[in-house]
Amino acid sequence: MYLYAGSRRENVFEVSKSRWENVDNMYRRKIEKKLSEWLGTPKHKPLVVKGVRQCGKTSSVLAFAEKTFKNVVYLDFREHPDYKKFFTPNLEVDSIIMRLTAAIPTAEIEPGNTCFVFDEIQDCPKARGSLKYFYLDGRYEVMCTGSLLGVNGYKTPEEKKEEEESSIPVGFEEIVDMYPFDFEEWLWANGIKDVHIDYLKECFDGEKPVDEAIHNRFRELLNQYVIVGGMPEVIQTFLETKQIGKVLSVQRRIIDEYKADMVKYAPAADKSRIRECFESIPGQLAREYKKFQYSAVRKGGRGRDYEGSLQWIEDAGIIRRCYNTDITELPLDGNKIQSEFKVYMADIGLLISMLEDGTQSSILEGNLLGYKGAIFENLAADIFGKMGRKLYYYHKDTGVELDFLIRYKNECVPVECKARSGNAKSMKTVLGHPEKYHVFNAIKFGDYNVGRSDKTLTIPWYMAFLLNEKTI
Repeated sequence: MYLYAGSRRENVFEVSKSRWENVDNMYRRKIEKKLSEWLGTPKHKPLVVKGVRQCGKTSSVLAFAEKTFKNVVYLDFREHPDYKKFFTPNLEVDSIIMRLTAAIPTAEIEPGNTCFVFDEIQDCPKARGSLKYFYLDGRYEVMCTGSLLGVNGYKTPEEKKEEEESSIPVGFEEIVDMYPFDFEEWLWANGIKDVHIDYLKECFDGEKPVDEAIHNRFRELLNQYVIVGGMPEVIQTFLETKQIGKVLSVQRRIIDEYKADMVKYAPAADKSRIRECFESIPGQLAREYKKFQYSAVRKGGRGRDYEGSLQWIEDAGIIRRCYNTDITELPLDGNKIQSEFKVYMADIGLLISMLEDGTQSSILEGNLLGYKGAIFENLAADIFGKMGRKLYYYHKDTGVELDFLIRYKNECVPVECKARSGNAKSMKTVLGHPEKYHVFNAIKFGDYNVGRSDKTLTIPWYMAFLLNEKTI
């Protein structure tokens, strides 16, 4: 039985399995592996899947629950705030079920065969408080979704009051991060088989060129990914229509919804500043040196005026910071300069949608050179960020600048983002003085095939997702 608590008809109705075959459920997502691992762990806690709005949390969780459990009870607190009544006046599991089945007389809630899915759990603090009781009870599985803003503590005044009256279950929930589609998931959505990805891995590991026909196909897919990005609805629109205008329309609607969240959740004094910070990002990235400057947000702007606003955007999952480091050595996080950072959009497609019209056409033609390398760099930030890496770079007033630093094979490895082959001056300087920089190998992304020149591995952009060792 599948119960969807989201209808005006007696508050609930049974839905067919086709109800949730939308957006990214038709596509393979990496979160499914994490969900399987969670369920297979003995004595696991209720799960909270958090991520930026519209990254596919709900549809992925529901798809997994539907194929795994006999009974699924789904409560959407965003669309139906009246469902909060199921968690009042107390949070005992039997009491919750009694109130739920009173509203849903046909519900069959069987111990050991039922999963509760709480959608937008941040909108019902008492439901989140109930996770402790569900865990201690042990008869039912609970999976939840939550926006980053809500889970990170940003609330409306009404929600704050409600949360103060509830108890967040510290130690009784497991939180898993979910991102928009990464490049590998994009490949899956486009019908690329594991055998083809295995072939790329073989070429990468063996440092041998990719077959020309395959190489050109992946170049094409990479250019399309730069335009489309990883938001599920955007991907669905592109694959169904192949119309960039419709893709752009969906992307800009998502941007507008982010701005609406800025109005809803942000403190009154910060609303305009958050929007100013957000809208300054394309311009900040278009400069030669892309260090984020508060004075570029508004003339005379200072950190104390905008620090909180930028943090809000980061906590919402919309942007990622990339920190400058003192030295080119591990540990990267220990060597970062807290006050010096670049800001990239977390999803490359959304950045492109914020640029001037016509940018998409240039990219489809293979021209990613615009905005002084901003597109290249944000693409790398997108790929690295979605694999869970923190972002770092290296810049000195002497003129030495490395686009990214990553931990790879237990070394600090510089990564340069270039359009075409050729010497990267700063990388050459760093590799030429190992006694000073303690760097022995480097990687260069660009529009070319796999190759090696002494200590530098060159790989095509579409292979960047294979650098999947996480930084620590």
